[in-house]
Amino acid sequence: MAVPKRKKSRSNTRTRRSQWKASPVHLVPCSNRACKEPKPQHVACPSCGQYAGRQVVEPA
Repeated sequence: MAVPKRKKSRSNTRTRRSQWKASPVHLVPCSNRACKEPKPQHVACPSCGQYAGRQVVEPA
């Protein structure tokens, strides 16, 4: 297994980590015709409680 020969300096480590960025949540409109609220993909709609055309949770 490969092992580093020297310790990475703080500046090199921090330069590498500076590229880590959080991406914004991609919102899509709800598939419910009456709702159409923006919601995260692959998540039940928080306003109407539907997912893939069926009721899965009680609306808030």
